[in-house]
Amino acid sequence: MQSNNLKLSTRLIHAGVSPDPTTGAIMTPIYQTSTYVQEAPGKHKGYEYARTQNPTRTALQNALASIENGKFGLCFSSGMAATDAVMKLLMPGDEVIVANDLYGGTFRVFTKVFANYGIRFHFINMSHAENIRGYVNKNTKMIWAETPTNPLLNIVDIEACAKIAKEHKLTLVVDNTFASPYLQNPLDWGADIVVHSATKYLGGHSDVVHGALIMNDAELEERLRFIQNSCGAVPGPHDAWLVLRGIKTLHVRMQRHCENGRAIATFLRHHPKVEKVYWCGFPDHPNHDIAKKQMRDFGGMLSFTLKDDSIEAANRVLSKTELFSLAESLGGVESLIGHPATMTHGSIPREQRIANGLSDSLIRLSVGIEDVEDLIADLRQAIG
Repeated sequence: MQSNNLKLSTRLIHAGVSPDPTTGAIMTPIYQTSTYVQEAPGKHKGYEYARTQNPTRTALQNALASIENGKFGLCFSSGMAATDAVMKLLMPGDEVIVANDLYGGTFRVFTKVFANYGIRFHFINMSHAENIRGYVNKNTKMIWAETPTNPLLNIVDIEACAKIAKEHKLTLVVDNTFASPYLQNPLDWGADIVVHSATKYLGGHSDVVHGALIMNDAELEERLRFIQNSCGAVPGPHDAWLVLRGIKTLHVRMQRHCENGRAIATFLRHHPKVEKVYWCGFPDHPNHDIAKKQMRDFGGMLSFTLKDDSIEAANRVLSKTELFSLAESLGGVESLIGHPATMTHGSIPREQRIANGLSDSLIRLSVGIEDVEDLIADLRQAIG
């Protein structure tokens, strides 16, 4: 049976993998090799040097393409390496329209690295896709969106962005890290490239750093594969194997992430010391109807602010949690708590951060798959 005819939960377990032809091993082997023996110069079995190809990585790339409903997958040593590869599609003088609420590491590499090479970035509010039109000019080459965004869970209408991108022959890139392929498939809504920090939900166990790109266009894949090989930011085979292992349980983990996220968002919304909760599953969340259209559920990521809107108040909460670990990253089975202003988004100047809605007391939660009553009790005692 063709894998694309299977339901997503089945593809997560079977797509891209097959028993090892030598031993019959059901799990993809870790091909820990740097090179491959050739029968004659240029005559080989599809593999010649491990920076270019590795069978473990090939299996993962095929699996990622399948679960994102794409034709091609490419793997990288981190999510930022994947982002870096996409930016190398551009030339000096090109311009990119970017959502103004996005991961701080992406903001940093755009403004501190690629801006130095003559690429111009316009950071705008993409909650209304029509805002994009005012920034399109003859130099515009790309639209870069996150949805839901990090950390305010803003929702961007992928289909509307794709319509604008196609009208102006732009490349639409969507960072799908927060949603994962289980909740959302941007290619289905017209995106050209999907970006993942596979470190997060795809790996799912906080034990690997990895990045991925998925696309349908063969020419685009060829250009990005050339960059992948030439620049060399590739993952090792063990890292690829860890992500392959993580993908097999993505559906069951995401179901619990979503259930726990809903319960904790509701708890926080009724807490007397909490000012606002950002979770796209609330009917009054901005663009909730769009989230319902392009997502299957609303995930385990949420943020909230305190009525005492100060870094000091946030730090008091951060220092008291016991089950929610204070740490960078997200998407693991364990619950994490973070302070965007000083952690994930510390590279964004305070004035710009505040203007974008990232207040001093904003706390971000990556809700894990523990018992939700224990998680609520932890937050109750920490907030006071």
